Amino acid sequence: MVKLNKIYTRTGDDGTTGLVDGSRVSKTASRLHAIGEVDETNCALGVAIQSLAADEGETPLVTGLRRVQNDLFDLGADIATPGDRFEPSPMELRIVAAQVEWLEAAIDEANAQLPPLTSFILPGGSLPAAHMHMARVTARRAERALVMASADVAINPQALKYLNRLSDYFFTLCRLINASRGGDILWVPGASR
Repeated sequence: MVKLNKIYTRTGDDGTTGLVDGSRVSKTASRLHAIGEVDETNCALGVAIQSLAADEGETPLVTGLRRVQNDLFDLGADIATPGDRFEPSPMELRIVAAQVEWLEAAIDEANAQLPPLTSFILPGGSLPAAHMHMARVTARRAERALVMASADVAINPQALKYLNRLSDYFFTLCRLINASRGGDILWVPGASR
């Protein structure tokens, strides 16, 4: 679908960028802000994946996270596609219910391996979990940016659901990763008083 022979085109020198349909919008548009936040989430996830893979190799968890990275590219393409028709086509990538359902199933599977939470947890624990926490908060920021964009332009409801579930998935994985590495660090309310 994508062929890049040249990295710079100079078409954005005027402060605009092209959308999937060929239209141009300001690089400060809320739609573009959301796309950038999704890209940053994907980058944070890449760091978390590398940390996990360095620790454990190519596990099913790493494979699942690479799937999510591909989904995040689909999400960016979805957001960059103007219009209010959200069915995918050969020329338009759209987030679909099955992608959201995959996240829900993955959350349920990971959560079934964990004890119930008895306290809020502090971001951290092991290095791979700390990187996953960064991906989690970046996904939350991307979700807020997409909600903000939805006030200006039509946004695929499945895209909004996907980002909402994604941060929940990352949170559950933080706990799962820490479960085999000494456990979560629990919040102690008022501990420094």
